Amino acid sequence: MTDPIMLGLTGLAALLGLIVLRMPVAYAMILVGGVGTAIIVPNGGAMLLNQLKTLAYGRFSVYDLAVIPMFLLMGALATRAGLSRALFRAANAWFGRFRGGTAMAAVAACAGFGALSGSSLATASTMGRVALPELRRMRYSGALATGTLAAGGVLGILIPPSVVLIVYAVLVEANIVTMFVAAVVPGLLAVVFFMLTIAVYVAIFPNSGPAAGPADRAEFRAANLAVIPVVAIFALVLGGIYAGFFNPTPAAAVGVFLVWLYGLAHRRLSWQDMHTALFETASMTGMIYLILLGAELMKIFLARARLPQVTADWIAGTGLEPFTVLLILLAALILLGCLMDSLSMILLVIPFFWPVLVALNGGPFQGAEGSGFGMSTDDLKIWFGILALVVVELGLITPPVGMNVFVISAFAKDVPMSQTFRGVAPFFGAELLRVGLILFFPVIVLWLPAFWAY
Repeated sequence: MTDPIMLGLTGLAALLGLIVLRMPVAYAMILVGGVGTAIIVPNGGAMLLNQLKTLAYGRFSVYDLAVIPMFLLMGALATRAGLSRALFRAANAWFGRFRGGTAMAAVAACAGFGALSGSSLATASTMGRVALPELRRMRYSGALATGTLAAGGVLGILIPPSVVLIVYAVLVEANIVTMFVAAVVPGLLAVVFFMLTIAVYVAIFPNSGPAAGPADRAEFRAANLAVIPVVAIFALVLGGIYAGFFNPTPAAAVGVFLVWLYGLAHRRLSWQDMHTALFETASMTGMIYLILLGAELMKIFLARARLPQVTADWIAGTGLEPFTVLLILLAALILLGCLMDSLSMILLVIPFFWPVLVALNGGPFQGAEGSGFGMSTDDLKIWFGILALVVVELGLITPPVGMNVFVISAFAKDVPMSQTFRGVAPFFGAELLRVGLILFFPVIVLWLPAFWAY
């Protein structure tokens, strides 16, 4: 009889091998999860086919997941309606007068667009089209220009509304709005750290980021007036969620309608643009849901193999401190970030890592005064979720396979990849500092949700 633990470990190794061989993550998880379940359970093939009758419907009919296509559509429409250009123009009017200011404006615009699109790769590719020509015109060094945009793109993962954050909340059964609230301070911290990184960079290398000079009064006024509708959309969508006027799904629908109106009012959305946005949304939603199905099959397989439970018991038996185990798990996330996209990573590792953390914290009903991480399971969900997403951000700019670096390099073919990675390195250091602060000072993440709930 096959040892379930060995079969589970073999399945994980096979999954990583297929991903390295460039098989799409969804297909790799469906293949390994399906075959593994069929082998590990007596008459497993028939049981698997029986489960598949209702598995997809049971997974996809979760109400919270309905928000994903709406936010994806909002981001797709925002890209074509020119919101990213309005954000960058306004930010540049404020920061362009400083040395490195145009790069700082790009970071601010990435944060703003990330709040509308909820996607890192969409933020990186959109702002690459918008900001890179201006950075080149200002004679920014290739390393700083491409490094800034690759790093700025990661803000789309964490700054609400984030698709990856929504999926994490569904996986661990956390409140989506609470997770959005928890992400606000760490997201703003990233923006501040990235701007400080640029300031230090241009102080050391003055010629890498020249100042554009102050915008004239007419341009300054026009840029700020143009961004008011964008800020209003952002405020209505997220403000409505935080104020309790509507939950995330209708909020996303409101956002789609407002972005559509903005595009029509400015004559920037043609029927072809809307058709393309709908097609992209359908494609991305299908991909995400297929990955969700694969992750569900992997979860069934690993649960049958008892791998998460055995791993948790083994870790508890080693005597390692919970924080040491957490550091190991975070390091594993950085390494996996070199192999797969952020959503696939979260879907693959959270069902495996989360039971381990709950066990280390003393079980699902452990109170804040207990052992482990010294916090309740609900607080652990919030804290670990933000930590995990920040570390996933790191993976997107980690050499040698940082996905955001490849996205930006596609727009800057004249800049060698090595220069882009050199430009990303200071931002990688800033992200490590942010991880350390969140890790050792959980209050950075937890105080605003506690205040909001109060």
